[in-house]
Amino acid sequence: MGKSVNKTVVVTGLGATTPLGGDVASTWESLLAGDSGIVPLTEQWAAELPVRMAGRVKVEPSEVMKPVERRRLDRSAQFALTAAREAWQDAGLAGVEVDHERLGAVVGSGIGGVTTLLDNYDLLLAKGARGVSPRAVPMLMPNSPAAYVGLEFGARAGVHTPVSACATGSEAIGYAMNMIRTGRADIVVCGGTEAAIHPLPISAFANMMAMSKNNEDPKGASRPYDKGRDGFVLGEGAGILVLESAEHAAARGARVYAEIAGVGMSADSHDIAQPDPSGEGIAAAIRKAVEDAGIAPAQIVHLNAHATSTPLGDTGELRALRMALGEDAEHIAISATKSMTGHLLGGAGGIETVFAVKAVHDLVAPPTINIVELDEEADLDIVRDEPRKLPAETSAGPIVALNNSFGFGGHNVVLAVRRA
Repeated sequence: MGKSVNKTVVVTGLGATTPLGGDVASTWESLLAGDSGIVPLTEQWAAELPVRMAGRVKVEPSEVMKPVERRRLDRSAQFALTAAREAWQDAGLAGVEVDHERLGAVVGSGIGGVTTLLDNYDLLLAKGARGVSPRAVPMLMPNSPAAYVGLEFGARAGVHTPVSACATGSEAIGYAMNMIRTGRADIVVCGGTEAAIHPLPISAFANMMAMSKNNEDPKGASRPYDKGRDGFVLGEGAGILVLESAEHAAARGARVYAEIAGVGMSADSHDIAQPDPSGEGIAAAIRKAVEDAGIAPAQIVHLNAHATSTPLGDTGELRALRMALGEDAEHIAISATKSMTGHLLGGAGGIETVFAVKAVHDLVAPPTINIVELDEEADLDIVRDEPRKLPAETSAGPIVALNNSFGFGGHNVVLAVRRA
């Protein structure tokens, strides 16, 4: 245990590389404009797949990294490191001497270096054992992005890698928050990353009937809450935050975006792939996040919903929100940003927490696009087509945004972000 407990945790740096932009500013601008980052897949291998679209990153790592660096990193680690460097710079920590014993890194990925694994298996079959890269293992291991982020900044307070499917990025941020709260660290670089656009994962998800097959209209394919939604669209990228104790940030005069006020985690224990239809697991995570943050439900004015565009998942999440918050669910502006980014799997919680932080800081909720006919069961306040202005205060105190992330295996993670 460290020096003290229950420290306030604030966000001082943000970083991102996504299908909408190569950094936070360009991603946020495109998000508010209602742009779609989903594009047709033009690779030869895509021609025979049932799904031939995805959210490719807008800026390739080759544009921002040296070739020698790219060669030793899996694509998921390339994204994580790109976003982490932006977040570190944004936090005003570049060139600043920090106490490395009090610096941590928590970065997760849903399925790690899957492209490195599969590409090297192809090399093994084609060229034999000598064809396999000597770097393959450190590239494909799931903790590789966290390890490289930790190496980049000299993190010695602890480097960790939650692996909880599509809840991974948010779980990493919750873990980082608790490292600071409990006194293990003053600064933690945290978030999620994913790079799984490859024929095998796409085929597997498609055969599970989890993905949209609307190949004729890629930009319109991801459509949370639309009556005709038919599954998610795969995306790639990373979202990374710099968290600090409030006292550490104040001592160095850092700019503060928001407070990570609480985290709620639960497990459905229902099915490996299907959410519990009762919604009780999600509702429990929401209640725990509210309790952990010490907030009144009336302070919650915005939700970045998990909302992947699956027929059952989207409306089940809304039922759980009402179950947890009652009538207070009705004054929450709900954004489903996967309609524009696609589903970044383990990276989703990272980038969507960046969006939640920006929402309470800039006082604006992003739109949800591609709703042609709203599902009758989507009976809460969905922000459609245009961004929505948010208030700075409520009668109960500063505004709060929630970020919901759920994953195969029944993982539920909810983060509460309070305006600073």
